[in-house]
Amino acid sequence: MENRHRKLRYKIIGTAARPRLSVYRSNAGMHLQLIDDATGRTLASADSKEIKADKKTKTEVASELGKLIAEKAQSKKIVEVVFDRGGYRYHGRVKAAADGARAGGLKF
Repeated sequence: MENRHRKLRYKIIGTAARPRLSVYRSNAGMHLQLIDDATGRTLASADSKEIKADKKTKTEVASELGKLIAEKAQSKKIVEVVFDRGGYRYHGRVKAAADGARAGGLKF
């Protein structure tokens, strides 16, 4: 997976105007970050621990997480992002997070 992520990172670069929406997925949870690669700063982040997961599936939590990062991005006047799936397949929780971010108002 590291090789896939490295190949993606050659092509995907985030700027201050259009930051990179980075996805990290583990068995226990999920993290999303908006990163400006020019300065190396994280502009906003969201973690699945911030979502109240009472009887929700991991996919539902990922969708809510996408909406949460979209809210945080819009509060910082960020509308467009570059999606970095982190070497994971665009399927399941990764796709749900992307769809949630789109539903929240982000454009990729």
